[in-house]
Amino acid sequence: MVTWFLLIFSFVLAERFLELAVARRNAHYMRAIGGFEVGAEHYRWIVLLHATFFVSLVAEVLERERLDQPPYLLPFSLFLLAQVLRVWILSSLGKFWNTRIFVLPGSEPVRRGPYRFMKHPNYTVVAVELLTLPLAFGAPITALVFSLLNAIVLRVRIQAEERALAEVTAYGEQMGNLPRFHPFGKR
Repeated sequence: MVTWFLLIFSFVLAERFLELAVARRNAHYMRAIGGFEVGAEHYRWIVLLHATFFVSLVAEVLERERLDQPPYLLPFSLFLLAQVLRVWILSSLGKFWNTRIFVLPGSEPVRRGPYRFMKHPNYTVVAVELLTLPLAFGAPITALVFSLLNAIVLRVRIQAEERALAEVTAYGEQMGNLPRFHPFGKR
């Protein structure tokens, strides 16, 4: 029997696999035009975090017997909003979007779409997803644990990304006054 959870979970998994294919294509493009990867040493932790998130989500939903229940409206609505923002981010970054960190020396930072308002909207979307998807299906432990783990991983990732971008692009000058995670944050 197909349930709300299985339907949405399958959609999210399919979305992630599609994103990995796009990321692989974009990585080839970036390397071909002189870009290079930074932060590869912590990427495995991001992959592990996301893989275990999905396992934990399924386990907690099954444990709490929420498999057949529709999602809670508020967290699910926020999750859906995050999906719209995700599409906006991918279309704004185009071939510069990736699950890994690639920098292109001498390039201009992307300043369109949500990047006009903040430095890291993609990380905001991921944080919202890791919180709201579990809450939508009554899995608060998964929401809390993986939100905290994501914050730890993002601290390392963002430092590596911003340092690399500042070294080889005009990132510091052009993006320095923008807040990191939401348009109303500290500048």
